Amino acid sequence: MAHDIQNDIDTMQGIAAIPAILEMVCRTTGMGFAAVARVTEERWVACQVLDNIGFGLPAGGELDVETTLCHEVRQLREVIAIDNVAEDPVYCQHHTPRLYGLQSYISVPVILPDGRFFGTLCAIDAKPAKLSDPQTVTMFKLFTDLIGFQFDAAEKLSSTRASLIDAKTASELREQFIAVLGHDLRNPVASITGGISILSREPQSEKSTRVLSMMRGSVLRMSALIDNVMDFARGRLGGGIALQRDQETSLQPTLEQVVSEILSGHPERRIEANFQLSGVVPVDHQRIAQMLSNLLGNAVTHGSPGHPIRVDAAIVDGELRLSVANSGTPIPKESLQKLFQPFKRGEGSSSLQGLGLGLYIASQIAEAHGGQLDVHSDETETRFTFRMPVEPQHGQAAG
Repeated sequence: MAHDIQNDIDTMQGIAAIPAILEMVCRTTGMGFAAVARVTEERWVACQVLDNIGFGLPAGGELDVETTLCHEVRQLREVIAIDNVAEDPVYCQHHTPRLYGLQSYISVPVILPDGRFFGTLCAIDAKPAKLSDPQTVTMFKLFTDLIGFQFDAAEKLSSTRASLIDAKTASELREQFIAVLGHDLRNPVASITGGISILSREPQSEKSTRVLSMMRGSVLRMSALIDNVMDFARGRLGGGIALQRDQETSLQPTLEQVVSEILSGHPERRIEANFQLSGVVPVDHQRIAQMLSNLLGNAVTHGSPGHPIRVDAAIVDGELRLSVANSGTPIPKESLQKLFQPFKRGEGSSSLQGLGLGLYIASQIAEAHGGQLDVHSDETETRFTFRMPVEPQHGQAAG
């Protein structure tokens, strides 16, 4: 049992989105301490912590579960929110606020998708705070939904890896897993997007504005990852990448929108775009946007932060040419041949950089359009270029 709890704690500590969630909780509520805790009948253990008031409990620290209100949350599976302990008829004489010197408190259960109770997302402070209003409670529930789904995904992935026996079994389990994962993650992503939209309409400090921007970037990456894994699953299970070519609308506004979305999630980066597409190019706009988003995401991850990312699109010598270039460490020659294979990532990739499907899906979109995606990498730049033959149309000049 103790080993299982430690595994749960380790898994929760590996979820990269939680620090941003705890920061957003403290900024929007004014609370000084927030944590995600594993709560059982016998134990209360902090998995990740943000402590701005010197409460003194680090990640991995424990409290006597009987002294916490999270113990009651576990039993009832209901939110406890206290604006002002001194004025609260239920909790003014409760032992927990007296023991820890609290005047405001909120704890929301983290329920996993299969119905298991994991623990709580909680926040405390020595001064009163407005916590029981529906907007604040809804925000906490959106965050606990996201935490629960991310924990479940990490747990399933760990279980899948542990049970792999041979390459064929690994492939079958992985494809089944990503198909289910891609589908099930859309709902919490939509919920978080809605929560960000609600919070964006409220007055923001400079720091909370940056946190919201970081969260938008995380949602963009999560949405792109879901699209990629679903496309991979469809391709491996026989569906392939289907196209809906647009014969009437200019592609340029679509490309500009992708650049704008990437910048909204990474305002610290600079993207120099040069689009010269005055006419109509018969492509699937959504798929080309997905390909550009994947290429830009790759450039943000691997490119030098001090240099701009360059994006160009034009009709040249009867071809649509769309390229993304960034400065930074060149890709090793031995890695270039495997770059467009699924589940392959660049040197030094971390768990924060996805499953290694972005470039693979981009290459599949290029092939579906009858084109190709190439890469050139040296000390000067790394440039990905999509080329697709196009029929000459009125209003388009060859370069």
